[in-house]
Amino acid sequence: MEYARLGRTDVQISRLIFGCGMIGGIMVNAEPSTMRAVVKGALDAGINWFDTAALYGAGKSEENLGEVLRELDAAPGISTKFRVKAEDGDVAGQVERACLQSLARLGMERVDLLQLHNNILAEPSDKGVTPDQILGPGGVVEGLKRLQDKGLIKWLGITAIGDAGACAEVIGSGAIDTAQVYYNMINPSSGFSADKADAPLVGGGHNFSGILDACAAGDVGVIAIRTLAAGALASDSYEGRGVITRDSEPDDERAKAKAVFDLLGDTHGTAAQTALRFALAHPAIAGIDFAVAEIWQMTEGLKSIELGPLPIEAQAAVLEFYESNFGSG
Repeated sequence: MEYARLGRTDVQISRLIFGCGMIGGIMVNAEPSTMRAVVKGALDAGINWFDTAALYGAGKSEENLGEVLRELDAAPGISTKFRVKAEDGDVAGQVERACLQSLARLGMERVDLLQLHNNILAEPSDKGVTPDQILGPGGVVEGLKRLQDKGLIKWLGITAIGDAGACAEVIGSGAIDTAQVYYNMINPSSGFSADKADAPLVGGGHNFSGILDACAAGDVGVIAIRTLAAGALASDSYEGRGVITRDSEPDDERAKAKAVFDLLGDTHGTAAQTALRFALAHPAIAGIDFAVAEIWQMTEGLKSIELGPLPIEAQAAVLEFYESNFGSG
């Protein structure tokens, strides 16, 4: 396993992070013996960070992860996530209550990283929260700071989903330590400069331009998410699961994935390994959140670390292909 510094936290995280989410879903849907086997295998391979959330399986992911780690007497880094409803008021209080509920499900006294999992939007909406609702008095950060002061969490994080400018504003505030960032071969826009944030993307999809630059400028640790585009970049059996971005549909993602692999061929490993290696190559990304459905998929993911970042020429080819609208213009 290789490790990288997670921004200003200074912690060295494994480049592959064990994702406990619903895409893959092994920590929600598998038999207990399978959960134990895959977690033990990941730990033995050097994975030292596990990411879960309250919403995964309505809390089952947290419960199962905590139980398996106790059985294995293991204490890796743990991150979990929460959502708030700003329209309900007392946002800071919602954050505190969410954390205590997660800790109870995990059976732990504290977690390393607690992350906001709402969309971050420029304008108030019941579909997300604004930078002011995060950073302002009585907001998300105030609640996180209270938890930090009580020793219940070490670091504060966000999922940088929503409006790129609003996400960059929160990242640039200096108030958070980490960000989960959307980045993959069919939408690498988070790696583009901020001056593209308001322009239509030639390659289409949700525009995340400027987010990775904002993270680098503030020494905010980056965990890449959706590097396999919820499976579109991993398997022919992809069924359009879990699209979490605007301006994209399952059929569109499937077609773009096929076009990318028609371009690259099979010289860089399996489809999943090629996609993981693409994300590993970006210098701002410390680790990749990688969720699996079966034990063999973890083995496949670990091989991507052994293979290393995608070669520079292949990275450039993917970016040029995206900028040409996947070869159509």
